[in-house]
Amino acid sequence: MMLKDKVAIVTGGTRGIGLAIVRAYLQHGAKVVLCGSKPESAQKAVDLLKAENSDWVVEGISPSLTNYDEVKTAFDAVAQKYGKIDILVNNAGVSAREPITSYTTEMFAQTMDLNVTAVFNCSRAVVDQMISQQSGSIISTSSMVSKYAQPSGIAYPTSKFAVNGFTLALARELAPKGIRVNAVAPGITKTDMVKALPESMIQPLINSIPLHRIGEPEDIANAFVFLASDMASYISGEVLHVDGLARS
Repeated sequence: MMLKDKVAIVTGGTRGIGLAIVRAYLQHGAKVVLCGSKPESAQKAVDLLKAENSDWVVEGISPSLTNYDEVKTAFDAVAQKYGKIDILVNNAGVSAREPITSYTTEMFAQTMDLNVTAVFNCSRAVVDQMISQQSGSIISTSSMVSKYAQPSGIAYPTSKFAVNGFTLALARELAPKGIRVNAVAPGITKTDMVKALPESMIQPLINSIPLHRIGEPEDIANAFVFLASDMASYISGEVLHVDGLARS
């Protein structure tokens, strides 16, 4: 088990890639606190996971990630209960594909708030604990569009480019304190949104990927396991692309 007895917080952990990360962490021996946007969605994910394995140590919380005080209070409670926080995964986020002619200032701000400000809030909320431990791993979800953009929806690639910069800067700042900071940039992944696309849209996506398949949530989760583990103890400031060599 690569994460035995580690304590992890995973935001956006109720479905899709986030739920796969939580499950993979539990399979590798971690204790996991997952964050959902609502108490009922967090509890539903916990119930699902406990039904898979009643021995897994997992619980759900639902602070507003754009409210630092709420995040700090919730994460401090995790540290007090478990005695430490070894891993933070900043996975919560929102995407949109409207053209810039349809974008409003409010829409842009909403995307940046959850995709960037929340990453700062959650990271800031665990840093003091990790510094006191002289150890920790912070991993954020970026995206392939942070490097290659997308046809529309300007705020999403902008926010993920900011996540990359945040990752590099924080990695350099916290490395002397024993804390590693990395990001994972998924490509096209079989989430509920992608599953709902018609075959006429799916096949061209597959054809554009040299490995000739869409990624599974577990493919992305495996990268998060590796970066959180001691096997990646000399890796920090990395944005790891997990995309089947997708470049469009």
